[in-house]
Amino acid sequence: MRVLVTGGNTVVPIDRVRCISNVFRGRTGANIALEAYQRGHHVHLLASDPDVIKPEIRAALPPDRWKLERYRTFDDLHDAMRRVIENDKVDVVIHSAAVSDYRVEGIFAADTGTHFRSETQTWEGRDGAPARMADRSAGKVKSNEPEMWLRMVQNPKLIDLIRPCWHFSGILVKFKLEVGVDEQQLLEIAERSRTHSAADLVVANTLMGLTFIGPVGGKYERMSNRRELLIRLLDAVESLVEERTGRKDAAS
Repeated sequence: MRVLVTGGNTVVPIDRVRCISNVFRGRTGANIALEAYQRGHHVHLLASDPDVIKPEIRAALPPDRWKLERYRTFDDLHDAMRRVIENDKVDVVIHSAAVSDYRVEGIFAADTGTHFRSETQTWEGRDGAPARMADRSAGKVKSNEPEMWLRMVQNPKLIDLIRPCWHFSGILVKFKLEVGVDEQQLLEIAERSRTHSAADLVVANTLMGLTFIGPVGGKYERMSNRRELLIRLLDAVESLVEERTGRKDAAS
């Protein structure tokens, strides 16, 4: 089967030299891709940091069943996913990338006479005048302002474009990371999220290492380590493909 895997972060440009990102490099996605390749599948990995796979390993992977493509920004990943899903007719999408929820749509500083009142969390102008913000967007934003404000606008969820916009009908795996929740809350959130995105499976995890895959056989299974996650996830994916297609040949 043909498998598309995404892994890593996306950066949010502030100007031409500064950006916002997150801490995830994409090791899990890369390891899933390698495990799928070892099982005989055709793999296309979209990675923000290809170096999570050692150069000698990358060099040994023949191009007939392996393709590694790098992305950087949300738009890079969006365009690559759409192209691969619409044109390459993949059977499985495993979307583990940590995608930016917002993009920067403006960089502002308080104009003369305007200040921010921390006690009321509001902007005020001098002597009752309207508060005004000055646009400071530039190729390289100057560093002479005492404080700067970014206007952040929500990005679409890439996982939610896969079915309705890119018309993907294969097996879809979603990753859902939560912070500050217990096991029951994590599973409830994961199932709502999976249903919302029309995903077949979801990998639900927390920063503290709590990880589940489901639904497998109608329930969520807890993973004890990363290796088990790779094996059980691909076992579940292969089983779903076989159920839907009747196809047992892994490398088709």
